[in-house]
Amino acid sequence: MSRKRVAVLISGRGSNLAALIRAARDATYPAEISLVLSNRTEAAGLSIARTEGIANEVVDHTVFGADRSAFERALQQALDKHGVELVCLAGFMRILTADFVNHWHGRMLNIHPALLPAFKGLDTHRRALEAGVKIHGATVHFVVPETDSGPIIMQGAVAVREDDTETTLAARVLAVEHRIYPSALRLVASGRVRMRNARCQISDAVVPAEEFIVPKA
Repeated sequence: MSRKRVAVLISGRGSNLAALIRAARDATYPAEISLVLSNRTEAAGLSIARTEGIANEVVDHTVFGADRSAFERALQQALDKHGVELVCLAGFMRILTADFVNHWHGRMLNIHPALLPAFKGLDTHRRALEAGVKIHGATVHFVVPETDSGPIIMQGAVAVREDDTETTLAARVLAVEHRIYPSALRLVASGRVRMRNARCQISDAVVPAEEFIVPKA
């Protein structure tokens, strides 16, 4: 089996990076983490890559000032050097230009801590609590130029509890992220995902029959 070469782009702690690395240890997993790339030299996730013996590089965005195109050219050079075929954004805190995103169309994934299209952007857990939603979660989607708007590959949900805080809700959603990101990458790397009219179609998808109702009466 030929495994897809994947780069994970990070800016911070790399908890989703760690989940992807764990999944890729399985020889039957259709992707390998070939590069960890950060825009910050102090990103804690870089130490995870080093411990695992994974190639890692830093492209410091501050060096390029306001020249986003130059920054992205440096990113692309690193991706090309390592023969990257798929890109996973995992807490990468830079807005990418349309040119860069379109170059990776259908080959760049992101994970967002909300059930898109609800709560795009930042502070998703606070906003979910303020809105009084009963179900919250996380979404893996393809990246498109409009932020948090790409075709949805996979979602996972949790119940919102009456006593939840941002911290407690975020912790449960993060656990879901760690489950769905490796699963979504597996689907994409194995060729089971096709985009049709801005929607993802999954071949041989298994969809649970039971409803998820919160709260139970």
